[in-house]
Amino acid sequence: MMPRLKIALRVILALFYGYAGYVHFIRPEPFLAITPDWVPYPSAVVWWTGIAEIAGAIGLLQPFSKQLRQAAGIGLALYALCVWPANINHFMMDMGRADGGLGLGYHVPRMIAQPIIIWLALWVGGVVGAKQQP
Repeated sequence: MMPRLKIALRVILALFYGYAGYVHFIRPEPFLAITPDWVPYPSAVVWWTGIAEIAGAIGLLQPFSKQLRQAAGIGLALYALCVWPANINHFMMDMGRADGGLGLGYHVPRMIAQPIIIWLALWVGGVVGAKQQP
């Protein structure tokens, strides 16, 4: 049961990241809007993060190399950690709006989901949770 669940979640996470990476190219404006001011060259950063998401998705989906899936899992986990400031910035910007933006019902689950997504990338990539052999 667990291997099927892990494979299904790996495919779902890969599809999520692949689609998100694609959206970085066709509609970068929302990503640029939440990029913190201290990030240099925001357009280039959004472009390269789209590349990173697509590359990670491809790495998770390939069936031939455990090491490549692990590298993709680590890369996507680090990616999710590195974009967390943009999510926090979006939360603060939205909550500062007169209408409250998307509200706590959107942002609180998103903040809680970020460490889960980090762990999920590591788990489905085979980095954590596997029995280690001596």
